[in-house]
Amino acid sequence: MASIEKLPMLAIGYEKLTAELKALREERPRIVDAIEEARAHGDLSENAEYHAAKERQGQVEATIADLEDKISRAQIIDPTTLSGDKIIFGATVTLLDDDDKPVRYQIVGPYEADAKLGRISYVSPLGRALIGKKVEDEIEVRVPAGERFYVVEKIEFI
Repeated sequence: MASIEKLPMLAIGYEKLTAELKALREERPRIVDAIEEARAHGDLSENAEYHAAKERQGQVEATIADLEDKISRAQIIDPTTLSGDKIIFGATVTLLDDDDKPVRYQIVGPYEADAKLGRISYVSPLGRALIGKKVEDEIEVRVPAGERFYVVEKIEFI
């Protein structure tokens, strides 16, 4: 039997997924009402409202199924319970870039990544390059803007 791959995420990422799922489940009855109302207008072959509502229903159902799958496989990780001298999921790292300017990132799951908030996915190019590294390790990573070089300055579990 195949093993089910767990999806590591922080509690905030889990809460975001469950909130999105709740909102979509609440939208279901409104979509059904829109379909019924559009159906009442008669000929379905040229009924744009009906086709739009059916398309939205398909999108919502697919997204609900995807979210339910992710939530069922979620492995919630609390970074404050972690420790060590290597970069792992949940770690907050301070890096020095080419100009010795510090940049700080937390390693998170793909569904909670937001570079503007300093959260990068462990599957991103930089995230993959950081996993397993220690303080003073040098990292070279190819990003859309080109080659980037970093030195690990600090690893925290906060």
